[in-house]
Amino acid sequence: MAASSQSRSGRKFWLLGAGIVLVVALYTGGWFYAASTLKSTVLTAIGPGNKAGVSGECADIDFRGFPFRIGLFCSKVDVDDNVNGVSASFGALRSAAQVYAPGHIVWELDSPAEIRTAHGLSVNAEWTNLQSSLVTKLKGIDHSSTIIDGLKATAVSSATGQTINFDAAHTELHLRQNGADLDGAISLTDAQTVIKDWPQVLPKLSTSADVTLAGKAGMIDGSDEKGLYGASGELRKAVADMGDGKVMTLSGPFSFDEEGYLTAQFKLQIEDVNAWRDSIKQGFPDIAKTVDTAAKLLKAMAGGGGTVSVDLVVQRGNATVSGFIPLGQIPPI
Repeated sequence: MAASSQSRSGRKFWLLGAGIVLVVALYTGGWFYAASTLKSTVLTAIGPGNKAGVSGECADIDFRGFPFRIGLFCSKVDVDDNVNGVSASFGALRSAAQVYAPGHIVWELDSPAEIRTAHGLSVNAEWTNLQSSLVTKLKGIDHSSTIIDGLKATAVSSATGQTINFDAAHTELHLRQNGADLDGAISLTDAQTVIKDWPQVLPKLSTSADVTLAGKAGMIDGSDEKGLYGASGELRKAVADMGDGKVMTLSGPFSFDEEGYLTAQFKLQIEDVNAWRDSIKQGFPDIAKTVDTAAKLLKAMAGGGGTVSVDLVVQRGNATVSGFIPLGQIPPI
């Protein structure tokens, strides 16, 4: 009787031990699967695009945090989009998610960054801090937020020889899927753009934009393969504030055709037309008379007031004021 009882106890002990080993093995396998998913998700957030043509590589990849935290560390990140002819490289990557919430990922990316396109455009950028968080769902990324401090970038076109320098003290980008649509919001603080060999007309500015792209929720994670081509949306509000009363506000519907040309019906509001006139004349003294004439016309359209509200009409890249005052041609995206 005693021997039989010991035998049953021994079997229970070994069953318990085997169960523990099985649970540990399943947990470990699940942890490494989640770590692999973390890598794929973060690389998709850094370089979204046609998944069939985009590849990402992490140098010196290291998974950390087992067993309660999932962490991914890389010394360098490279992303290649073979379909659109775009390649990019970045500095070190650090990302992490809690085991109990693997779909909520936070990550940091170090500069420098270098982006090159098949059309001869190269962009080099540096920043002091880049932090992002994203939340995934069963399929793709639901929403993401990115904050960049101390951004400095230089874009050079080998086709035109033009160089553009851009910097911003603080940048925020927020994206979310809203049903089939994509909502986006961006803000820039103390931003400045300098074009080589052009007069420096505009001072540092703070700007923000709030936009919705219809049927483009997949752009957040690259599952939408067409991007902005054929897209339409609503610019709810874009504001540029340069201080000293110089504020511009733009809003209205827009669309891009299959060739990338913009068509839009924007409402443009300009506060303190005289201040804008003086800034432009200072930068472009050769066209001072033309600028004066344009300012007078705008003020006349506004009934003589200092704040002007006009229609900015774009038809396949051809921009006009109220449909009859030509502004120029906007190239396709």
